[in-house]
Amino acid sequence: MNDDSARRYEARFRKVIDYIDQHADAVLGLERLGAVAALSACHFHRQFSATLGIRVSQYVLLLRMKRATHQLAYRREISVLNVALSNGYSAPEPFTRALRRLIGQSPREFRERPDWDALQSALQPLGDMRSRHLMAEFTLHEVSIVRFPETRVALLAHRGDPRRLGDSIRRFIAWRKRNALPPQRSETYNICHDDPEDCDPEVFRFDLCAATQGEILPNDEGVEAGTIPAGRCALLRLVGPDDRLDAAARFLYGTWLPQSGEELREFPLYLRRVKFFPEVPESLATTELYLPLR
Repeated sequence: MNDDSARRYEARFRKVIDYIDQHADAVLGLERLGAVAALSACHFHRQFSATLGIRVSQYVLLLRMKRATHQLAYRREISVLNVALSNGYSAPEPFTRALRRLIGQSPREFRERPDWDALQSALQPLGDMRSRHLMAEFTLHEVSIVRFPETRVALLAHRGDPRRLGDSIRRFIAWRKRNALPPQRSETYNICHDDPEDCDPEVFRFDLCAATQGEILPNDEGVEAGTIPAGRCALLRLVGPDDRLDAAARFLYGTWLPQSGEELREFPLYLRRVKFFPEVPESLATTELYLPLR
């Protein structure tokens, strides 16, 4: 099989991945998924695992559980029943059994005190598969240079192990709700001070930000006033799961920057979250990366 044939063949499975992602609450039988890929249902499951290195049933389970655990951890207004139904389970009981088998916690236990280590370990095969097969390359023409305006933000600085970032996100969401600053009214930013793959976990820093002109009153969560400064930036728009963020950042620093003739400004890479998972499927989640330039 030549390279073009291999890419076309793998593209069939990307269509299946996107379909599963956008129909997490539906019955996802082999016949239906095989039809999406234009492949025979009797061979589809073997072709899927041989090509992507993961069984289709395992992929569906992990994709649903990633979405469900995000809903449990960050969307407390969604009941366990509705989390189960929106992820393809007919009732809470089979969903509870599946989650307990996967990470050793029930939905209510995870909602109250998430075991992030167990979840990360359970979802690792999902990230590994995406890294091997679904990371389309970026191109130079996808990058534009823009002038970013000075933006005042409410800022919660996460310090320490990146595996505990979920706890900081939960605190920041609670503060935003209490102060009536949902993403629909207040743009969401992340300031990426450190690379989690090349940083001592104890000193890792990642800022969670929400745009606001309002006063930041003293609070228990540790949210304080901050500013993203005005200036020129290279902008790369990413549509898809966060698994591609590291690749996007490496492209900006390692490929685009050396060929651009530009020089960096003294401010970290930052992100603007445009469309959020799990409100939208991961394949439709949209993030803008801003690389500050002189």
